[in-house]
Amino acid sequence: MLAMASGGLQLADVASRFPDSKVARFIEYQGSHVEWAGCAAWDLIQPSFMFMVGVALPYSYASREGRGQTRLRGWLHVLWRSLALVMLGIFLRSDGRTITMTNFTFEDVLTQIGLGYPFLYLLAGEGWRKQVIAGLALVGVLAGYWALFAYWTLPGPEFDWRAVGVDPESFPLYEGFKAHWNKNANPAAYFDQRFLNWFPRPEGKPFVFNGGGYQTLSFIPSLVTMIAGLLTGNLLRTPLNKWWKLAIMVAAGLAALGLGWYAGETICPVVKRIWTPSWAVFSAGWTLLLLSLFYTLIDLTGWKRWAFPLVMVGMNSIATYVMAETGIPGWILRTIRTHMAALTDSHPFDVKTNRFAHFWAALAVILVIWLVDYWMYRKKIFIRV
Repeated sequence: MLAMASGGLQLADVASRFPDSKVARFIEYQGSHVEWAGCAAWDLIQPSFMFMVGVALPYSYASREGRGQTRLRGWLHVLWRSLALVMLGIFLRSDGRTITMTNFTFEDVLTQIGLGYPFLYLLAGEGWRKQVIAGLALVGVLAGYWALFAYWTLPGPEFDWRAVGVDPESFPLYEGFKAHWNKNANPAAYFDQRFLNWFPRPEGKPFVFNGGGYQTLSFIPSLVTMIAGLLTGNLLRTPLNKWWKLAIMVAAGLAALGLGWYAGETICPVVKRIWTPSWAVFSAGWTLLLLSLFYTLIDLTGWKRWAFPLVMVGMNSIATYVMAETGIPGWILRTIRTHMAALTDSHPFDVKTNRFAHFWAALAVILVIWLVDYWMYRKKIFIRV
């Protein structure tokens, strides 16, 4: 949440101002989304968020069962949560600045979680049978979604790539078998060309392609990320020794990294934008290792105080996301710059005189958002869906 709300502290922008530095090139790459295949640190924000949704579910499920909640009431709550997340995602993508009407789009992280959440809930519960079913579902989704793309008919040589927003002269298009996962020429893109045109479109123009290549159907393979989180959450709730839990998570994370990389080299590329099966496995490996790191620092060593600023954000992650996506960071920055300009002609947010201006600006924005989170925490205001 902190990385997303601050734009990665604008480190990628700052790094771009040092064209001769190899370190700056590395930082710039890690602070931006890759164009298509591959993985940068910035690409791991969404899978980490979705993975933690899965981790949290066993705790929520057990809590509601402990309060005597019936299965029917649980399902009603799940369906309400799913609908609320989808509608909130659509609301945030209909910002009124570039979109003049409701923007019915379903590739936002909130809508993706909302679409997959009821299926995830189907797999919730304790007992080895549930774990086996969840594991089989994970494998089944990976195999099924891979087969959907792998057996899809490829476009012919006369296909107009520019008509779907792809410049074949500059964009890295695949040839051969991996061409099944090319941008905007796959079954998920075909689905959106039909599905999204069921809804009113801005200026009456039909939907043809998503500029970034993101697709509605990505919620299906991203369910794998949430199932991996679900299995991890179940593991964390078992009475197993904590060191054994850590060993299992680290081993599973390393295995997923290796398997995802190998699958990316052989059967389908590692592409986050369409959540290819190899990406689902590869990113799950990273999220498992990240969770293992925090688990070691907090649960095993007891080093907790340093995490207090993160807890403030985690307790109100939805509120933080909404603040970051509704133009509030821009308003905060404009306000700060106005006051700074009144005090001095040269200030740290002046991009003309300071190459680190965007970093300081992002730091100021995230500090203000964090102070709001802290105030909500002190007042015991927790916005949940």
